[in-house]
Amino acid sequence: MEQLPAEPERLREAYAYPDDRVWVRANMVASVDGAATRDERSGGLGNANDRRLFATLRGLADVVVVGAGTARAEGYGPAQPGPSGRAPRLAIVSRRLDLDFETPLFTDARQRTILLAPENAPANRLWRARENADVILAGEDRLDLAVAIQELASHGFSRILCEGGPRILAQLVTAGVLDELCLTVSPVLLAGDGPRIVNGPPALKPAELRLTHAFRDDEDFLFLRYSRR
Repeated sequence: MEQLPAEPERLREAYAYPDDRVWVRANMVASVDGAATRDERSGGLGNANDRRLFATLRGLADVVVVGAGTARAEGYGPAQPGPSGRAPRLAIVSRRLDLDFETPLFTDARQRTILLAPENAPANRLWRARENADVILAGEDRLDLAVAIQELASHGFSRILCEGGPRILAQLVTAGVLDELCLTVSPVLLAGDGPRIVNGPPALKPAELRLTHAFRDDEDFLFLRYSRR
């Protein structure tokens, strides 16, 4: 098995997006026994190479989609520019828009953070959200992620990266819009009842994937890339 490329350019080439279509990629990490978090954070499962890949995938994306709960738990701030000098937009999924608009995620963003919410989001919070972010409404009672992806694409965001959490990834899977999964396998056994990387109702039609490539590093982490058949 090949080593994860050390050279930034080779790593970007290995994970390049298709040029001719909208492409939805997810990037997740899990233990060998399937846990998606360690000490309630996904970051506790990674290593330096996982963080390097995380930064590379962000730098390749036009927009990063993440759930509000994950953004809070992982301490998200504005996306920083990658080696190319560009930073992706952040799109936060929030059903009720109960967000703190005084955090750096909104106050320090070079480009306004995007909020993805259903149409029945509370009117008073929607007004505040629009003052501090660009809002995309999709779905009535709950966010329709398939429609939200279409809306993002219509705004020119064709390279879409989802960083979770597990419930958001489950919605992408059940909506049938996930094209690719980048999965880091951390060489630990955690046991317990922690969440899986996909946490939601069973998909009526399971997504069938093919292994695009597999890398490893000297710490026995695996870096797997799957795409939809």
